[in-house]
Amino acid sequence: MKTSLKQHGSTLSRILNYIGVYRWLVLLSLFLAAVTVATTLYAPILVGKGVDLILGPGQVDFAGLAVILKQIAAVIFVTALAQWLMNHINNRITYHVVKDIRTRAFNHLEVLPLGYMDSHQYGDVISRVIADIDQFSEGLLMGFTQLFTGVLTIVGTLGFMLVVNPMITAVVVLVTPLSLFVASYIAKKTFSMFQLQSKTRGELTSLIDEMIGNQKVVQAFGYEKEAQKRFEEINERLRSYSQRAIFFSSITNPSTRFVNSMVYASVGITGAYAAIRGLLSVGQLSIFLSYANQYTKPFNEISGVVTELQNALACAARVFELIDEPPIPAEDENAVVLKEVEGRVELKDVSFAYHPQSPLIEHLNLEVRPGQRIAIVGPTGCGKTTLINLLMRFYDVNGGEIRVSGHDIRRVTRRSLRANYGMVLQETWLKSGTIRENISYGKPDASLEDVIQAAKAAHAHSFIKRMPQGYDTAITEDGGNLSQGQKQLLCIARVMLCLPPMLILDEATSSIDTRTEIRIQKAFAAMMEGRTSFIVAHRLSTIREADMILVMKDGHIIEQGTHNGLLEQNGFYAGLYRSQFAQ
Repeated sequence: MKTSLKQHGSTLSRILNYIGVYRWLVLLSLFLAAVTVATTLYAPILVGKGVDLILGPGQVDFAGLAVILKQIAAVIFVTALAQWLMNHINNRITYHVVKDIRTRAFNHLEVLPLGYMDSHQYGDVISRVIADIDQFSEGLLMGFTQLFTGVLTIVGTLGFMLVVNPMITAVVVLVTPLSLFVASYIAKKTFSMFQLQSKTRGELTSLIDEMIGNQKVVQAFGYEKEAQKRFEEINERLRSYSQRAIFFSSITNPSTRFVNSMVYASVGITGAYAAIRGLLSVGQLSIFLSYANQYTKPFNEISGVVTELQNALACAARVFELIDEPPIPAEDENAVVLKEVEGRVELKDVSFAYHPQSPLIEHLNLEVRPGQRIAIVGPTGCGKTTLINLLMRFYDVNGGEIRVSGHDIRRVTRRSLRANYGMVLQETWLKSGTIRENISYGKPDASLEDVIQAAKAAHAHSFIKRMPQGYDTAITEDGGNLSQGQKQLLCIARVMLCLPPMLILDEATSSIDTRTEIRIQKAFAAMMEGRTSFIVAHRLSTIREADMILVMKDGHIIEQGTHNGLLEQNGFYAGLYRSQFAQ
């Protein structure tokens, strides 16, 4: 409980820091709230005066009533105007704060290490940035709209009542703590429930995102029933947590209403007794009854606000957890910007593990001369893709160093390092936009002629010309309206356009038909001429011409040499080759 309260306070403090940026709007909102409360509380006094002007048949001061009615009309107008302006300002504060938090969260996503994305479900991250912040905004808006006016109404009402009759005010004050106790007790119960609700909502979003993104796989393997079971299990937990959260939050209002009714009844009985004794006029009694009603009303509103704030704080805590995740380590102040890279790469005693207890690559040494074509082969999970991640510095090595053109890549700016690599992966990536925009993603200022030349080199020009608008054809995210082979050709064209000094080809032709692959391999051969190239391959027929083949197993290079040389050794590589090309 102490940890929860500490987290609760920390989250609230951070929210107040975001709100503090708009302190002048907050002060203006508070001023308008004070005006609204003052005019609202002044109206019963005018009504009470009007009641005292009506003494009985033939004893009505119409002239005085007319003046009072005009005053009441003016008070109502001022109240309505102040309330409208206050709501408008509260909306501005809320949505500016929400925009700032969401912008901070999204910007932080872009500097999070790849390890965070690999270890967290995408749907949960999306839920934090979108759904949780939306929930937070609703609670914050309600807090601004009702909390300020509610607190000021309570304070103002007590002040006005003290002026009219201190004895009856004392009765009200004595009963008030019971309402506060009930609201506080229930609020503590609801916070933990809303935390569980928000977390489970993230799980559900992740599952839906996974199932929609892999719908074809789900249907191909008949996974629909299993997916339905998983959905129902998470959905049932969400229903349970939501129901309990709503139950605890819903009993707040009836509980405070019961206490408030006791306050109203106490005022009515005490006031009636005072009126009979001649201590109050009938008009003053009507003022007190009106104040008793206005005094208790904010408790009902605040109890509802507290419930929403509990939900908002639980959602905000999840967003702040994301924002607090350690970013990618900052670059050295004297980080080198790589220029005129000739392509020399050295790995010296490199060790790496995704988890400390499970080492993957240990004491790896490799020296690659400029222009060499290095093929990397080995069984699944041996560390081929991990090696690529280390070369690109998506992960930092745990031991040893990787040097490019004599520079330790940890002392080089990430942008300049990655700008000198061109990657074509087995998994294609395309964005929503035109085909031209996708090809020129790494070189936005490229002319149409350059884009076309790159597409021709990648043998993508012919199918692009058959598209409805050619290079201006819009494609969906991840190229949903293209075949897998066409998507891969566009990714190859993207690299053909940039032509950096070093290339990484991870099963780059895995989704392309044999005839096109032969032509692509020729284009690759021309592209790799004079460029250092790392080729990850499972089909060994594609790497026969490599200058050096590295055979990896369990994070170690167990063999290296040319294709023919490795076959003559009759070792692990020869066994892999024979398994694909059996006599």
